[in-house]
Amino acid sequence: MSSVDVEALARWYGRNARDLPWRRTTDPWAILLSEVLLQQTQVARGIEYWRRLLDRFPTVTSMAEAEVDEVMHLWQGAGYYARGRRLHALSVEVCAPGGPWGGDLPSPSTCDDVVAGFQSLPGIGPYTAAAVASIAHEVPAAVVDGNVRRVVARQTATLKPTAGDVTSLAQAWMDDAHGRNVPPSVWNQAVMELGATVCTPRAPRCSDCPVQQGCLARDHASGPTAFPAPAKRRVITERLVALVDVDAQGRPHLVQRPSEARFGGLWGPRYLDANDAAVVDECGRRTKAGDVVHLLSHRRLEVEVWAGQTEHGVDPANKAISTLDERVLHLAKGA
Repeated sequence: MSSVDVEALARWYGRNARDLPWRRTTDPWAILLSEVLLQQTQVARGIEYWRRLLDRFPTVTSMAEAEVDEVMHLWQGAGYYARGRRLHALSVEVCAPGGPWGGDLPSPSTCDDVVAGFQSLPGIGPYTAAAVASIAHEVPAAVVDGNVRRVVARQTATLKPTAGDVTSLAQAWMDDAHGRNVPPSVWNQAVMELGATVCTPRAPRCSDCPVQQGCLARDHASGPTAFPAPAKRRVITERLVALVDVDAQGRPHLVQRPSEARFGGLWGPRYLDANDAAVVDECGRRTKAGDVVHLLSHRRLEVEVWAGQTEHGVDPANKAISTLDERVLHLAKGA
């Protein structure tokens, strides 16, 4: 991408950037929260959860002072729940008495290398560290996400760009932009915005692209959508049995999942592998309520739901529960 293209993309972003709420602030905590959410959540849904979480936890200290169960309850429905647990762990570490951060997120005034400072915190990888450092503090560190990788691959017509090559070129673009007085916050968001709204995976709008003149994939015989080559995804199917026991008041028996388990820290009914020897006996004492199919990023969960009785249940409204378990409990309620 030439220096002329750098300036063209920055101008395009100034005219076409989506009005997203976290773009109206330079507060590192608010920006960090948005970046963590957007890693695995659609933008529209991310806005909803960002506002919900920021309203309850306006500062890193306010989250550190809360119980992790409260964080997970507010995270309920956003998916990829490990993000919520790690964000709480991050807040606790930042606010630890006598710790290195003193209740403040990494910044140029607290550490020599802001990106490295963020990466030292729980759950923060290179992308999030560079994003927050550049957007909140104008640190010239290039971000690399799926959108940036796609823009790089198409600009260079590279089918399978290595992580190192993408990072190297993205940083070269950042250095060029920074040298031309384009703020790092603007440049990083401009490249990501281009990938998210114009240089999209399946239907790129090349005629609207401000850097189309330097794009090698635009006129390539294979077409721009050939770049980068799509990764092969293998979906694993798991067959499970959910045992939902409900008391006389209609309240289910729930258990809290270990932090290292799927949906760790959340509450739900007991599950067995469909091939577990205990299934025959457990299901023999319950009534089949139906089946639920739930899709995760690389897994297809096929769940048989069996309903039974218990003396003491709990109110699920007061517990953080995954979307899958909400569906399972709803099905069992009608059995």
